[in-house]
Amino acid sequence: MAKVSKNKAAARAAFEGQSNLSVEAAVALVKANVKAKFDETVEIAMNLGVDPRHADQMVRGVVTLPNGTGKHVRVAVFARGPKADEAKAAGAEIVGAEDLLETIQSGKIEFDRCIATPDMMPLVGRLGKILGPRNLMPNPKVGTVTMDVKAAVEAAKGGEVQFKAEKAGVVHAGVGKASFDEAKLVENIRAFVDAVTRAKPSGAKGTYVKKVSISSTMGPGVSLDVSSAASQ
Repeated sequence: MAKVSKNKAAARAAFEGQSNLSVEAAVALVKANVKAKFDETVEIAMNLGVDPRHADQMVRGVVTLPNGTGKHVRVAVFARGPKADEAKAAGAEIVGAEDLLETIQSGKIEFDRCIATPDMMPLVGRLGKILGPRNLMPNPKVGTVTMDVKAAVEAAKGGEVQFKAEKAGVVHAGVGKASFDEAKLVENIRAFVDAVTRAKPSGAKGTYVKKVSISSTMGPGVSLDVSSAASQ
């Protein structure tokens, strides 16, 4: 049996018996038990009553967290000419066309968000099997296929978070850093929950939000009272 460190054992003990907490109490518990030497991400997971294999039950969207993510987001942009220049000026780390396609096909993916101008989508479409599973495929529904490259790059770097339900109907994302003060994390969590709630698909039946939980990167998870997780 793997040996459990003192920090992990202490964290497990602190979380034992804790469930369905208010957002404020859950955030305080998570922050109090962060022990890693790096600034851990506070992550949220929402179990939804949907089956994403059906088109009318897919949950997908984007939300701008009011206090940002605390993460440096690396942006790649497929564009040519003036739009490529616009992307670079807005702060995109990687900008290209066929050269960027070849880089990605070689397995080198050094970005967290991918944006494309509409005219580039026939080219980008070849990368569906690579970018799709990583939730990096540009999509007009979440604003990553656009002529307004400047706004898209700035949004990506300014706290915008994309979300998409996985096969089991779970949506997860980072909603800030453990170093954030509690009020900012609470505000970010509620903004994320509200966005997912608004994205309820037409085919969803019964209880939509079944469970909401948060954790730090290295810590245990704790479930939230679902009604507390929504904006007051």
